[in-house]
Amino acid sequence: MAMASAKTLVGELPDGLRRMPGPCVITAARYDDSPVGPYRELAVGQPARLGARLGVCITTMAVTSVDSRLGGRVNWGFPKELGTLIWYDEGDGRVLRWEERGIIVRATPVGPALPVLLPLRALQRRSDGLVSVLGHARGRGRVAKVDVTVPDDDPLASLAGPHRGLMVSGMRLVVSPARRPVGLTATLRAPLRAPEPALTWGSQGHHTHTGD
Repeated sequence: MAMASAKTLVGELPDGLRRMPGPCVITAARYDDSPVGPYRELAVGQPARLGARLGVCITTMAVTSVDSRLGGRVNWGFPKELGTLIWYDEGDGRVLRWEERGIIVRATPVGPALPVLLPLRALQRRSDGLVSVLGHARGRGRVAKVDVTVPDDDPLASLAGPHRGLMVSGMRLVVSPARRPVGLTATLRAPLRAPEPALTWGSQGHHTHTGD
């Protein structure tokens, strides 16, 4: 997985969330094992606030798995869409290309590998309302130079250019069930799935992904 930060906000946040100052987050990931099998993913998140809760709202997300798309939307409110994502290695570097939109994320490591633990709080809107999603990722992280290529006429064009980033290998990502915000600090467990017809995916409880 490669991650980069960019200062420009892009896209609209769902109703009920407020923008916060700070960089966007761009992630390019290859999952070799997950509850829905291997797949690749490209995501853009923006700093957001829901009441007193601070987090990141994923506003763009492409995946190569139909089951991942359905599960991400129904379980956590991630706006996953299907895309053709090509992953390849360039020496120690990694590249992910979103064919339909001509977006390329290229990461080149510049530092030693060290153990990392990355917390996650995503603030999303499912079909049944706003939810908070907690998780974390563990792996071996290396500081990286990340270059993002985006066509000039794409809505994400402002993310193009060089960024500071992190490459994580041997990653283990754990995402907990969504929770429904209540009051300023407490949350209640939300239904495991939003009430969407004819959609089934995965199993109950935590979901774990491993990948590069």
